[in-house]
Amino acid sequence: MPQFSYTARDKSGALASSRIDAPSRRDALRILGTRGLQVISLNETTETGKGAPREKAARPEPAGKTDSFTSMISPRRSATEPRKRDRLPFLEALHDLTASGLSAGEAVRLLSVRLKEPAMKSLCQGLWEHISEGAPLSRAMAAFPGVFDTSTVNLIAAGEATGSLSETLSRLIVHLTEQRELRRDLISALAYPLFMLFVASGVILFFLFYLLPRMQTLLTSLGGKLPISTKILVTGSQFILHYGIFLVAGAIFLGISLWRWRATAAGRATCDAWILKLPVAGSFAVSQTVLSISQTLSVMLENGITTADALKMTERQINNTVHRDAFAEASARVLEGDSLSIALGRTHCFPDLILDRLAVGENTGNVVPSLKDIAKKYQKLISRQLHNFTGILSSVVLLAVFSFVGFLAFAIVSAVFQMSASFKM
Repeated sequence: MPQFSYTARDKSGALASSRIDAPSRRDALRILGTRGLQVISLNETTETGKGAPREKAARPEPAGKTDSFTSMISPRRSATEPRKRDRLPFLEALHDLTASGLSAGEAVRLLSVRLKEPAMKSLCQGLWEHISEGAPLSRAMAAFPGVFDTSTVNLIAAGEATGSLSETLSRLIVHLTEQRELRRDLISALAYPLFMLFVASGVILFFLFYLLPRMQTLLTSLGGKLPISTKILVTGSQFILHYGIFLVAGAIFLGISLWRWRATAAGRATCDAWILKLPVAGSFAVSQTVLSISQTLSVMLENGITTADALKMTERQINNTVHRDAFAEASARVLEGDSLSIALGRTHCFPDLILDRLAVGENTGNVVPSLKDIAKKYQKLISRQLHNFTGILSSVVLLAVFSFVGFLAFAIVSAVFQMSASFKM
């Protein structure tokens, strides 16, 4: 019977290395799982000529199996392909099972059997294929980069190494849930102003292309001199009717050109620098950066990620390139021995109060609690900023619509009155 050497961690977190006889690698994993051991490495051993055990080379992946899940399925089954939105539901289901005492491997196996949703079931089946071959959960997750990013994989690996996978999953779920709620708040905050803009555009187009031409025909048939406001309205309507298609084409061309330019490194840097100079958008971009840094860095450090790796992964989460470059510069200074608060202060990109709060946490040895407090504060601040921004945007849209409708009504009524006066004369 084959013999396997393994390194595993028991429920208390202690490491244990030994050998086990089992018919196959999968049977060995199941036996160790029933013993309450979390397998870190498992290799089959053979006997050398002198009777000493020797480890075999790791079994290669089966033909056709690649690190990308998209290559494991047919294009016709694209509906079952897991996406990034499946990450949080999977982690929540995995946490529920591991918190109940199951090992990560058994939890994934159970999910692959019990789940009915196609994408989630395919994800769990793919993970189980890797885990059943001896790979730890983090390495199996790394084979699905479209679902799990590098930060998530590293956090799971740290949880496996420290024997605190359930706690790591709990912190990661909280972090991802907060990010999801922030995105939902942003979308819901912009939904009403965009709806008002859409309705306003419909009303304006209705007046310009349907009602106004008929009013113009009536006024022209009656004869007489039109008021200035009516002339402006009629001239503007005729201009849009004749040249509107060119204006729309030019706007589309300009938008595509700006979008392609912003896709370049220089364009992205220039646009991000412009955003920071705008009155409302600039403060919102700063708040987003501070929230991203405090949330990500606190989760990384709390789960045992080294400072160097935590800073690198936090840098990737920053959207604004100006802030990202400034954080990269600060990270280099931290690795040279500076404190994070001093290094960030030299970039002149972050609020002084945040730097002072972070400095207090560094001096008292409570960096992670300080970062969590900063994250909570800025999450509330961003919610207020979104509320204020949507209120201003809605007011501007309504004011523009009312102004145009009022001008339109004034132009039509003044023309009617002037025509009526000309008939009396």
